[in-house]
Amino acid sequence: MHNLPEYSDVVVVGAGNAALCAALSAAEHGVSVLVLERAPEAESGGNTRFTAGGIKCVYDGVEDLKMLMPHLTPDEIAITDFGTHPEARYYDDMGRETQYRSDPDLTEVLVTRSRDTIRWMRSKGVRFLPMYGRQAFKVDGRFKFWGGLTIESVGGGPGLVEALTQAVRKAGIPIAYQARAIALAADDDGVKGVRVKYLGRTVHVRAKSVVLAAGGFEANAEWRTRYLGPGWELAKVRGTRFNSGDGIRMALEVGAMPTGNWSGCHSVGWDRNATEFGNLAVGDNYQKHSYPFGIMLNANGERFVDEGADVFSYTYAKYGRVVLGQPGQFAWQVFDRKAQPFLRDEYRFKGMTKVRADSLEDLVRKLDDVNPVRALETITAFNAATPGPEIRFDPNVKDGRKTIGLAIPKSNWANPIDEPPFEAYAVTCGITFTFGGVKINTKAEVIDTDDLVIPGLYAAGEMVGGLYYFGYPSGSGLMSGAVFGRIAGGSAVRCAAGRSS
Repeated sequence: MHNLPEYSDVVVVGAGNAALCAALSAAEHGVSVLVLERAPEAESGGNTRFTAGGIKCVYDGVEDLKMLMPHLTPDEIAITDFGTHPEARYYDDMGRETQYRSDPDLTEVLVTRSRDTIRWMRSKGVRFLPMYGRQAFKVDGRFKFWGGLTIESVGGGPGLVEALTQAVRKAGIPIAYQARAIALAADDDGVKGVRVKYLGRTVHVRAKSVVLAAGGFEANAEWRTRYLGPGWELAKVRGTRFNSGDGIRMALEVGAMPTGNWSGCHSVGWDRNATEFGNLAVGDNYQKHSYPFGIMLNANGERFVDEGADVFSYTYAKYGRVVLGQPGQFAWQVFDRKAQPFLRDEYRFKGMTKVRADSLEDLVRKLDDVNPVRALETITAFNAATPGPEIRFDPNVKDGRKTIGLAIPKSNWANPIDEPPFEAYAVTCGITFTFGGVKINTKAEVIDTDDLVIPGLYAAGEMVGGLYYFGYPSGSGLMSGAVFGRIAGGSAVRCAAGRSS
């Protein structure tokens, strides 16, 4: 696209999962839609491109899943316990992980519309697979899914971006790359358009309604330090370098209400020597989520968290913050031979920070920047505190194998680290997305500081505040983006129908 159009009925800011779902939803009603993407095409898609593509939705059993994955074979079904993921379980997960601070109305929309929305995504050309290798282990000849997360998009996050982008183009919706929205055009009657820096030139695009789906502020070191607190400028950024809070800033400038957990974020264990921002060639392989089957040691050679508090789906998004708070902002994850078959796919990525040894004495000497004497004492004490074989190890459930007598317990999967070879992986904090954002209602309309709707302005995706506090159920972010993106697109059309151009 050489020139931006001067007018579009609906303008969508962003080109990730939420934005593209908004564009597709709006286009279903026959209006003109324009997508503005700050990144060049090769880096487009926001944080969606850097995910594994896991989407947490409501389903009642394998028949529901077959509607999303009709290619499932009888043999796959025979050896797999897919279980169910009812609405009640989704509500419980959201409540527990957010300490029941999540906005109840937005949570209800997320949960109750998840099943229909993911079917809608499939109708648009998105394809799905079971998350074998990340969310299920084979025990006694049978896979069992856990954590309420069962499906992923084909091709992971990049595949999801590609499928939605193709659907948008098929719908005749133009996408302008290297088009950075920098301000909203607004007056007393609401939002009327967007000011855009496009290929180095500032242009104005008039619109009847605008959907903001431009991500959080995780790539903005200054905002991270301002809102998350001192030290957060030192975190690695898991995803795109373009999520610097532009959408949130633009909304606040026209009176949007800031809401949610502004000092909170989704942050995980991430390779200590990863690049400062996400690397598309690596994708999510810098992550290290198998810590429940080992222990983590800090620079002092000490454990600092209950690695087995729950399955990783419910702890991984908050343990990055804990690692960031350790001396030197790092930790080592330690595993023995027994645990290694249960390490997730990313542990086989060749570009990681890893050491290996045939004795614990040799291993602790290889842990860069760690007190080796104290590290060996910690491992020895941990081994002595683990239970005997009368409590069976089961990687698919919280198995109750807990330590006895340690100041920091390990509540499940507490197997002694005593069988060589031993492996350790160095991690730091990788920030995924920020929890604070703008207030919306169940129609995805942006609400101002007087608790009134800002006419013509909608929001979806990471930049919505009020859904996540403290923690995060794995896979709910992409689902939220799709649900509220779809709603935002429809609401934007209804608004446009009643406004003059």
